Amino acid sequence: MSALYRFIHAEKANQPVTLLCRAVKIARSSYYSWREGEASRQARRAADEALAHEIAVLHIASRKTYGVPRIHAELQHLGRRVNRKRVDRIMRQADIQGVTRRKRRSLTRADKKARPAPDLIGRDFHAETPGTKLVGDITYLPTAEGWLYLACWLDLATREIVGYAMAGHHRASLVTDALKMAHGRAGLRPGCVIHSDRGSELGLNRSSQHRLPGAIVGVC
Repeated sequence: MSALYRFIHAEKANQPVTLLCRAVKIARSSYYSWREGEASRQARRAADEALAHEIAVLHIASRKTYGVPRIHAELQHLGRRVNRKRVDRIMRQADIQGVTRRKRRSLTRADKKARPAPDLIGRDFHAETPGTKLVGDITYLPTAEGWLYLACWLDLATREIVGYAMAGHHRASLVTDALKMAHGRAGLRPGCVIHSDRGSELGLNRSSQHRLPGAIVGVC
């Protein structure tokens, strides 16, 4: 409808308004009402453009991290009295978005049915001989196809990652696959102790002792 009003407004210098309104089937009173409000609409658009520029500057200054709440607070701090809904609307129209903090995913879930494994490492995170003490954990990485889980084992003597595995799940098999790599690469010695938190995956959901070829590994 606004396009028809603008057409009449542009052509009224060449043709009578009455004829133009009749041609597009619009009442003259509606056109005149639109024309009276056009000045205020132009003023609002100009004000929105100016505010969008201020918001863009604040957003860039925040390294493109601020969303609507922080941008609104900054504008108020600068003495700009502006409605938060207006800030939200302008940011959406300009496709200005803040960084949303991802909800932290907890991977440590203790198995209540399993018997707690003894702490064989005793907070002593040092080792003189490679293949005698390992520490491990699971982390997760967001990807375009979903969460990717990574299990790693570090040798406390060499401070090297000696075993790792990645998968789209964090079941016990992810940890054992990483442990098998560690055994093949680091040559775990009989009685080698591996240490992790008490999460059910790193606890392997089984007993606290797991037999590998040539080594017995205790999970703390």
